[in-house]
Amino acid sequence: MTENLFDIKIGYATPKNPVAIASMAGITDSSFTRRFQKAGLIVLGGYNLDERTNEAARKEIARGRKEFVSDKPFEFFEKELEATEGLTTIAVNVRASTAEPFVQAARIAKEHGAILEINAHCRQPEMLELGTGEALLRNIPRLCEYIKEIKKTGAVLSVKTRANVVDDVELAKAVEKAGADIIHIDAMGSDGMDPRVIKRVRNSTGLFIIGNNSVVDFESAKEMFSHGADMVSLARAVLSSPQVIDHLVDEVIAFQSMTGWYNAPKHICAGGDLRALAFCCPPVKPCALHGALKKIGISAEEFVKMKIDFAKKTVLEPGDGTCFGNMTWCCKITKPCFLRDTVLTSTRLSDVEYMRIKKKMSEHILKQRKIEG
Repeated sequence: MTENLFDIKIGYATPKNPVAIASMAGITDSSFTRRFQKAGLIVLGGYNLDERTNEAARKEIARGRKEFVSDKPFEFFEKELEATEGLTTIAVNVRASTAEPFVQAARIAKEHGAILEINAHCRQPEMLELGTGEALLRNIPRLCEYIKEIKKTGAVLSVKTRANVVDDVELAKAVEKAGADIIHIDAMGSDGMDPRVIKRVRNSTGLFIIGNNSVVDFESAKEMFSHGADMVSLARAVLSSPQVIDHLVDEVIAFQSMTGWYNAPKHICAGGDLRALAFCCPPVKPCALHGALKKIGISAEEFVKMKIDFAKKTVLEPGDGTCFGNMTWCCKITKPCFLRDTVLTSTRLSDVEYMRIKKKMSEHILKQRKIEG
């Protein structure tokens, strides 16, 4: 049974696993996505909600692009939600030239238990001319006004962005403050995936992060997860290899079952995000830990006391024979260590429970931060 294996909750949305299909204009409608029922999230769209965006889409079609066009966009929108009822968690990626169509779509989405996703990602010139798509990244006040109006409906809201267009951290902080629940980041770099963007956003916000770009298998998904993504999304990969979703879901389920923390970060010294403070040794020598503590305004002494006090309330306190005599300082379970594993065996603590406690420790540490990372 895997229903509660991941325990992912975003408002009223409860995806069954952290694998998503991202929207692809003119492709990801209800009929296309029905074959991917194992996905934890399917993002339909992008759908156009008003006459101006539909007309822009017609122009794109005329020059050879695929797009969804409807003369009755809200009837189409609701029929698509009805057609995917019970399939899995659904989000709908949408574009509009003013706030009201977004708000109307949000009301419908909420009625169907779906997530609404603002498209701040499309870079087609016809959409940019309307001030929608990627143009919203360059007009953050407008984007945030849309978010505030949409959130009045109570809908769970995602914002799909493209990395390295504007300051990604400032963008993420702004959409979080405006009320967005999710940031869906196309982590596009000059040479493909840029997971460092995910890390910077993870260190700076509490948003649910979906990492997108070049995810084609478990290894590329782990790269996103280990930098702070809560979920990964695939797009073009499902066109060339439709079975990739099923394979990836199976592998993530197996990894979670074995480790208990599917998106555990890399160690700080290996470039991990701030959640990895749970795996750090005491700050007794020059290392990357000091820089991480400085980012969150916690002294070395405070850090040591914090971890020791936390361990006293858990089964991590034993650790005779480990490097520092306490498992609070031990590394992630996927890094081989016979000293740690000997204590785990003697205390009958499973790998999964060990990592779950480490995850709670990371959350505890970051709640004590004095400044944003």
